[in-house]
Amino acid sequence: MKSTFRLCLASVLLILLPACGKKDHDHAAPATTSGHTHTAPHGGLLVEIGEHAYNLELVRDAVSGKLTAYFLDGHAENFVRLKATTINLTATLGAEKQALTLRAVANSATGETVGDTSQFEAHADWLKTTARFDASVSALEIRGTRFEKIGFSFPKSAK
Repeated sequence: MKSTFRLCLASVLLILLPACGKKDHDHAAPATTSGHTHTAPHGGLLVEIGEHAYNLELVRDAVSGKLTAYFLDGHAENFVRLKATTINLTATLGAEKQALTLRAVANSATGETVGDTSQFEAHADWLKTTARFDASVSALEIRGTRFEKIGFSFPKSAK
C-alpha cells in the first residue's frame, strides 16, 4: 500500500513540476523544435530579462515609425506592470547611436495607468526605414529588482 501511494505521489509530482525549471532551454528556438520556447503574444521579439524571470516583447510598426514594448512574465503569458513612466533605449545603427525614450501607455480596458503599466511606446522616423538594429536598455526596475545593461538585436535573426 505504501509503495502504491509513493508511486502515485511521484507520478503527480512529475506532472506538476514546471518544465521551465531547466536552465538549458532555448527561447529563440522555433516552435517546431523540441526545445523549450515561448511565443510572443504580439508577434514581436522576446528578450529574456533575468534568469527566466521576465520577458520584454518588442514590436516595430514600420508604417508609423513606432516601437512598442510589452513587459511579460517568464513564460510570456501574463503582463507585468512597471512603476516606470519611461524606459530609455539606445539603438546602434551601424556606427551611429540613437536614443529612444519609450513612454508608459495607459489602457482603460485593463486599468493600466502611467506608472502602473506593462506597455511602453516610442516614435522615431528612423524606425520607418531601419528594420535591423542592436539596442540596449541601460537600467530598469521590475517588481523591486533592478536589471542593468539589457542588450539585444532586433530582430533576433539580425546576428
